[in-house]
Amino acid sequence: MSPRVLIVGAGPTGLTAAVELARRGILPEIIEKRPGPSRLSRAVGILPSSIEIFRRSGTDTPVLDEAVRFEGGVFHDGTKPVLHLTLNFDARMRIWGLAQDRTERHLVETLERLGGSVRYGATLDHLRETEDAVEVRVGGVEARHDLVIGADGVHSAVRAALGFDFPGHDLPEQWSIADVDAPDWHGRGRFMGYRLDGGNVAVVVPLETARFRVIASEPDALAALPVPMPVTTVRRSGAFIISVRQVARYQSARVFLAGDAAHCHSPVGGRGMNLGISDAAELAERIALGTTEGYTEARHAAGAHVIALSERGRRFIQAKGPVARAGVLAAMRTVNAVPALRRAVARQLVSG
Repeated sequence: MSPRVLIVGAGPTGLTAAVELARRGILPEIIEKRPGPSRLSRAVGILPSSIEIFRRSGTDTPVLDEAVRFEGGVFHDGTKPVLHLTLNFDARMRIWGLAQDRTERHLVETLERLGGSVRYGATLDHLRETEDAVEVRVGGVEARHDLVIGADGVHSAVRAALGFDFPGHDLPEQWSIADVDAPDWHGRGRFMGYRLDGGNVAVVVPLETARFRVIASEPDALAALPVPMPVTTVRRSGAFIISVRQVARYQSARVFLAGDAAHCHSPVGGRGMNLGISDAAELAERIALGTTEGYTEARHAAGAHVIALSERGRRFIQAKGPVARAGVLAAMRTVNAVPALRRAVARQLVSG
């Protein structure tokens, strides 16, 4: 008899867990507190590791049909380009850009094809783990499940119900984001990074043919760009604080955490969504095989690695002070001048 599994959260992590369970014959219940599918996008980059996971369920085909394949990236010192990276010298060197809401849509369609669905507007009100079940209350209705997966983000209700600490720290800067349409932007197919005064940075990433994500370590992402961007529509804009955190344990006996509920870090490197997708795929496999005891050890190590990698990259590009900034600029110029170094950096970017 298949276990009764409840997944809390229908972002990429929760949807991947649902799809991976469903294709193994375990049809979970998945709830989402939002009233309907998101029309906004947080994550952008899709790494080869995630495409491989999507391939198992056939989700890779619609994702790749719509996604923008990055040809490379250009890093600037102010407005001057200093480092050109290409991602087309090896068939495995691929990063795709797609708005998170579109990735979620394709995962939902796969889940529906497998016989599942998302229950929107459903909030987890209570969770209590017993010896033989997990008792929950969703929208005032009591239910029992064998297992629960908390894929409900940084402010996870599942994590809070478990009483798990979320140790770490918040970065001091206020960051900002803008999701825009700019059909005449010159950086199609490439992410564009800009080092600004005071250790600040701004990045433009393709989402679709004419849709882009702008992120900056200043309060107004579009205003932070040192070059003009011909924006026709601003779909979303806002400011946020970056937290760098990770739980010590990803599981109790019957309740598991995945994605941002278990870890969070800066967007440098674009690994957050991909890490959550990998969490979900491994957890689904372990549930199907009955080997969930090793989930924390495997995924905590993976999360710690990504957090360390993201923080090294962030500190590098946000170097402050004339000596440190000059050192970063010299390093970028050296990498740009040596093809082998450019390839090594590119491989680091696409590693899952």
